[in-house]
Amino acid sequence: MISKRAGLRAVAGALIAATALGGCMVGPDFARPDPPKDKRYLSDPIEETVATNDILGGEAQRFVQDLDIPGQWWLVFESRTLDELIARSLQANPDIQAAIAALKVAQQNARAQRAALFPTIGVLGSGSNNQISNALSPATAQPTSIFGLFTALITVSYNLDVFGGVRRQAESLDAQAEAQCFLLEAAYLTLASNVVVAAITEASLRGQLDATKRSIDVQRQTLGFLQRRQAFGQSSLADVATQQAALAQTEATLPPLEKQLSQQRTLLANLIGQTTAHIPSQTFELADLRLPQQLPVSLPSRMVEQRPDVRAAEANVHSASATVGVAVAAQLPQITLGLNFGAQSISLDTLFSVDNGASTFQGVTIVQTLLDGGALLARKRAAEAAWEQAKAQYRSTVLAAFRNVADTLRALEFDAEAVKATADAERAAALSLEITRRRLTAGDAGILEVLNAEITHQQALIALTQAQASRYADTAALYQALGGGWWNRDASRPNPAQRAVCKPPAAPTKLATSPRETRR
Repeated sequence: MISKRAGLRAVAGALIAATALGGCMVGPDFARPDPPKDKRYLSDPIEETVATNDILGGEAQRFVQDLDIPGQWWLVFESRTLDELIARSLQANPDIQAAIAALKVAQQNARAQRAALFPTIGVLGSGSNNQISNALSPATAQPTSIFGLFTALITVSYNLDVFGGVRRQAESLDAQAEAQCFLLEAAYLTLASNVVVAAITEASLRGQLDATKRSIDVQRQTLGFLQRRQAFGQSSLADVATQQAALAQTEATLPPLEKQLSQQRTLLANLIGQTTAHIPSQTFELADLRLPQQLPVSLPSRMVEQRPDVRAAEANVHSASATVGVAVAAQLPQITLGLNFGAQSISLDTLFSVDNGASTFQGVTIVQTLLDGGALLARKRAAEAAWEQAKAQYRSTVLAAFRNVADTLRALEFDAEAVKATADAERAAALSLEITRRRLTAGDAGILEVLNAEITHQQALIALTQAQASRYADTAALYQALGGGWWNRDASRPNPAQRAVCKPPAAPTKLATSPRETRR
């Protein structure tokens, strides 16, 4: 038994000693990976795409180095309908809600681990009925050998984190929470990009349907003309049947397009967190979207700070390096301090009497594993291997990010060329069809020439629509590949869903904005 005051002094002394040793943490200290030394993504970078005049989506796009990305990057398409759908999706999509919950789990786990840095204080109360043998009872004892024993104690236990194992574990869990924060940002970015691409795909399908319907109208006009000529004996039944077959083949391409359009509509409902019974009323046409003419191209060293997947991989490296320290600390002595103080009495009425105080200073307990069959060493080696694995996965993520940006830049270059080529082909096919139909009217062309001209024009119309849509979709892909601008969210105009605050990249030089975003 010791006095309460002496026990408390011993606890205070141990805490002071632990604080003095607090700077000692075994294991590697995390250092951020060096940024890429490359200054470009392509061996022959381009500054501007080709332009196609008087064509929707034919504007030239200029690539501006270090042009920053707005927080709501989809505003560059200047579509309020698209903006509304993305706002609904960020608020109601269950994948986002799951990512938010996963972040909360990681944050609370980290908080729970940091609590281990503080003493644990508990309360213990007990009561028992006891009987002592008469042979053991002193002659002066009371006539009965049965008595009660009541105890009320406050227990204090403290793990002296001399080698930093607890702090390394907290560091590891904090890094995991940071990784989960960036995974949440990646989920936001992916969802917004999916809504944009779904809207563009819907607009493309509507354009292809319109082109197919226009082609069907032209073929019906040709069929009507042939039927009238047949009535006067100027065309054969074979010509009429050939045109009817061609018309039926073109009409048969409508249901697949309508099916794809229906699937895009249900996809949009899914993305905004609705069942397929609640398809959004908003529809999309390519003419409703603006193609931005200035596109950002972040430096590679900045891109790796902007992309959520790269930052999440970096946080995983941090977590793995801290886990090595946890494994090293587990091989060293584990030191624990304990103290109990309170009261004991044979009567509940006198339990808290001044004379019934009882204290036990358990002192410092040191445990050092001497022989465990190599388990601790194996765990340390496993932690080191996991650290190497995380570093390799980080490098793989960076390489994939480089390829993603490079492929998107090339896609935008070739998309512009495709629009130019398909626009020229559509003009030529339209002129050829018009001339061929005039020749048919004059009796100077056969039905096969007309059919070939009709098919060529229909294919050219659909190809042009697809090429135009590709420019919009790959423009969205570039914003996604560069990280999506999560670090530029305006606190006065936040996205509807609750956002975690991840560590932002360095301050940008210029910010890309759209006219519509400036007005808002």
